[in-house]
Amino acid sequence: MNIGLTYDLRQDYLDAGYSEEQTAEFDSPDTIAAIEKALIAMGHKTMRIGNVKSLVQRLAAGERWDMIFNICEGMFGLGREAQVPALLDAYQIPYTFSGPLVLALTLDKALTKRVVRSLGVATPDFAVVAAKEDIAAVDLPFPLFAKPLAEGTGLGIDARSKIDSRRQLTAVCCELLEKFKQPVLVETYLPGREFTVGIVGSGTAAEAIGVMEVFLKPEAEANAYSYVNKENSEELVQYALAPEVEASSCRDVALRTWRGLGCLDAGRVDVKMDGNGAVNFIEVNPLAGLHHEHSDLPIICSLVGIPFQTLIERIMASAGRRARP
Repeated sequence: MNIGLTYDLRQDYLDAGYSEEQTAEFDSPDTIAAIEKALIAMGHKTMRIGNVKSLVQRLAAGERWDMIFNICEGMFGLGREAQVPALLDAYQIPYTFSGPLVLALTLDKALTKRVVRSLGVATPDFAVVAAKEDIAAVDLPFPLFAKPLAEGTGLGIDARSKIDSRRQLTAVCCELLEKFKQPVLVETYLPGREFTVGIVGSGTAAEAIGVMEVFLKPEAEANAYSYVNKENSEELVQYALAPEVEASSCRDVALRTWRGLGCLDAGRVDVKMDGNGAVNFIEVNPLAGLHHEHSDLPIICSLVGIPFQTLIERIMASAGRRARP
């Protein structure tokens, strides 16, 4: 097949004047090269397209592909991850990973939690602060945890995200509202162990391939798997496969979430234990990072003995089943 690659290259945005933090979710040349190498090894021809603006130009010029391997995160708007799949749907071009409905929903952490709760999956109680005036209406017991409503890669999360007082809640929410220009999700803080579940496949064929526990080292930023901790994970974070008892509960929550939301092909579900050891849904990432050494999903694959090549092959096999007439 002729496979087009859509992605946001981090350096392109850095060259345009955006900061390291603003571009944290975007990809390195190593990631694109590794995906391309895996696709070529499968016998496909590849064409690098780039970001959504490049895709628009090339579609308008009449270019078409048998399938798109899409990892575009987008830059602007709460529907930014849905922009490329929506365009591809309009042109009836098959692509990897979830469609625009799922990607628009899951970028909004509060809406996602509402849907997940309707599936019978436990998730921390929460409130949404869209403006400074909303802070007074937050009626949840401390400690709390605050983060931007629609960011990934730990953006907006640091040691202060765990909140113990009304004064601290006001300060953190006001800072996040100003910096990220979007609502803030405030939820009950869970003190238990933290895990991320790697998933490959769609619907009933979806499989939880591994459950990884996240340990913060003593020198790491406290209280959270934060932006700083993720960016410096080799020095600040330790990863290990979860023991089977805990892994079983994590897999159950992750698969019920993945299937209930209609996520496709591959991604991650982040979960955390409450004070009683019960597993709660935290976030879903249906467009997970694919850096072969640095991103959580490939790290999980490495821990369970799945080569990066095999991961890409399984993603393509899952997407290919939808592309067949």
